[in-house]
Amino acid sequence: MAGGWRALLRAARRYPWPTNVLLYAALFSAGDALQQRLRGGPADWQQTRRVATVAVTFHANFNYVWLRALERALPGRAPRAVLAKVLCDQAIGGPVAVSAFYAGMSILQEKDDIFLDLKQKFWNTYKSGLMYWPFVQLTNFSLVPTHWRTAYTGLCGFLWATFLCFSQQSGDGTFQSAFTFLHVKEAGAVERPPEK
Repeated sequence: MAGGWRALLRAARRYPWPTNVLLYAALFSAGDALQQRLRGGPADWQQTRRVATVAVTFHANFNYVWLRALERALPGRAPRAVLAKVLCDQAIGGPVAVSAFYAGMSILQEKDDIFLDLKQKFWNTYKSGLMYWPFVQLTNFSLVPTHWRTAYTGLCGFLWATFLCFSQQSGDGTFQSAFTFLHVKEAGAVERPPEK
């Protein structure tokens, strides 16, 4: 285990782009798998493959380039620079990422209107993200070394991807819909008689 961790650290320093992209995509895909598990029923590996495709082709690469661009434009860990990066990330990066996810998933699902989910869920999802991502990025920009920022975003993105994939499949982009679903599911599990 320790040897694997050291190898990962070396890879992140020597090959930061592919290491960060692969870690981000793996964590994002795992978020979809967790969302499916929480919903119950059989695993939909085609759905997870679509999520992985969006993560590899857009999200991971966008985050890698975006976070580096923010660091170049607003270098350092001083409070003013960190706050400016968080504001830029939420004003520009957040809307781009949410839009790309909904549109990208709709394209891969071959939906007739690839912008329908985006139109219906964007604002709720963006507002939900504003309750989560500023705190994540505040930590990211102030404490995480630059060569690990995309991977850290992916780690935190695991939880976000779980929510985002739920919203794309059956939610409305609000945390309330996800929590209501989990609460109803839990209540149903309590009321069911034990299986023999």
